[in-house]
Amino acid sequence: MAQHGTHSHDHSHEHGEHESHGSLKSYVIGFLLSLVLTAIPLIVVLNDLMEGTPAKLLLLGTAVLQFVVQLFYFMHLKEEKKPRYNLMVLILGIAIVLTIVAGSIWIMTYNKVS
Repeated sequence: MAQHGTHSHDHSHEHGEHESHGSLKSYVIGFLLSLVLTAIPLIVVLNDLMEGTPAKLLLLGTAVLQFVVQLFYFMHLKEEKKPRYNLMVLILGIAIVLTIVAGSIWIMTYNKVS
C-alpha cells in the first residue's frame, strides 16, 4: 500500500501573495479619520459656528475627504495591482455623476420661466 500522508503541501504561501487586506492599524486610522470628518461638520452646524457658503464649503470638503478616506483605508484602492481598472471605472463613474449633478443644478438655476 502506498502512503498518502508522506508529502505535505503548504499552500498558505501561495494564497498570501494574491490577497491584499488592510492591517488593523490601517482600519483604526481610517475609522478615526472617518469619525473626525463626521464630527467636524456636525459640531459646526449644531453650534451655528458657520452659516451660508462657508458652511456649505466645509460640508462639501469634509464629504469629499470622507470619500477619499473610505476609498483608501477601507476599499484598499492604493493596494491595487496594475492595470488599475477599478480606479479607471471609479473615475469614470465620478465624472458621470458630477456631470449629471452639475447639469441639473445648471438647468434648475438658469431655466427660469419669464
